[in-house]
Amino acid sequence: MRKVYLSVIGFSLLCRLNSHAQTKQDTGLYIKPAASLYTPVSTPDTAGYNPRALRIDEIDFVTSYYGQTGDHSAVTGGIGTEQVTDIANSLTLNLVWQNKPQKKNTLAVGLGFDYHSAASQAFVSKTGASSPTGTRIYPSLDWTVENTKTGNAFGLGAYYSGEYNYQSLGADLHFSQKTADKNGEFSAKLQGYFDQVKLIYPSELIPNTTTSDNGTVVTSASGTVLSGDGHGHRAAIPSSPRTTLSASFSYSQMINSRLQIMFLGDLVTQHGYLSLPFHRVYFTNGKDTVEHLPSSRFKLPLGFRLNYFLGDNIILRTYYRYYQDNWGIKSNTIGIEVPYKVTPFFSISPFYRFYDQSAAKYFAPYETHSPTDEYYTSNYEYSKFNANFFGVGFRIAPPKGVFGWQGLHEMEIRYGHYTQTTDLVSDVVSLSLGFK
Repeated sequence: MRKVYLSVIGFSLLCRLNSHAQTKQDTGLYIKPAASLYTPVSTPDTAGYNPRALRIDEIDFVTSYYGQTGDHSAVTGGIGTEQVTDIANSLTLNLVWQNKPQKKNTLAVGLGFDYHSAASQAFVSKTGASSPTGTRIYPSLDWTVENTKTGNAFGLGAYYSGEYNYQSLGADLHFSQKTADKNGEFSAKLQGYFDQVKLIYPSELIPNTTTSDNGTVVTSASGTVLSGDGHGHRAAIPSSPRTTLSASFSYSQMINSRLQIMFLGDLVTQHGYLSLPFHRVYFTNGKDTVEHLPSSRFKLPLGFRLNYFLGDNIILRTYYRYYQDNWGIKSNTIGIEVPYKVTPFFSISPFYRFYDQSAAKYFAPYETHSPTDEYYTSNYEYSKFNANFFGVGFRIAPPKGVFGWQGLHEMEIRYGHYTQTTDLVSDVVSLSLGFK
């Protein structure tokens, strides 16, 4: 389910970020309107400075519905239903205060709640009697201090995510620095997630642990060996926490009044238990076991964004990302979005994204892994495939408020349709509301 959550959260965040493209910088590479690109920045008079009290700057609410179908469930070894529905909701309260000259403090307090139903989860039990539903809650805090004169900023973040088989704590340190002419900006974020994975096994593969001269051996009730190297020298399935550490860097530059570019790069390392024990794998001899993957992984994504004003009403947003990791996966992502301002207060944003991926060296379909393989998975997330994602967004931000409600200053609805060459198909619709 984690992959589904990332898809839904990513789409919801895209909705939220795009709705701010007219007013603030975001990871979608904000470009100021040409008329204001070189507006001089005034230096605040701090001689008679008075601290500004804490106030609510904005409240953001995002809700989305995700539906998916497919027939390559990892729970049943790469075959079987992948039907999923997910309803995600998040609320973010943005608080602002100023306690020193030129020092703006922003505290973002977030709370998210998801409810999902996955048909394949029922077959964690061989009889299909397991619960197919689940919930997740994810609060967050982010504190940022910005120098209003230089534009430089520094911040800290903290996160929690909890569901029935997964608990995660996260923290980050982030900062940004503008060039002297304010046309360039360097940003960096150091992030860590510290997870605990509850080892839930398929009903027929609940492990029994025995010890011999060769060390600890973990087998199922039916005698299938669940972990090790395939030659008798086997260790127990790891139950250590999963740790993910990442460093993200970006540099954006305004080339002229119409063109802005951004370079992005990430370094990601993972350690701990990276498999999921309720993912089955069936060998060529017909016996089944649980997914077994290496305990470390290194990822390297590199990206590039280019935004261009085609005129007063049209923006061209493009994106490219190359990715590879030490599990053998390489991928390319190409995206384009073209926001068109129909009126000063209403815009339409069609978008399209293409993705292709090579298979991980540990992946094989149903009943094609050899019993002597060291690592094995039939999770199609690690297979070779191409994917297309396209849709459209509608945003309104009238000066008197949405539907005449002054407090509701903007609303955006986005719809996306996703297809994958593994026959997975999904749809997601998202509603974003911004309150002042």
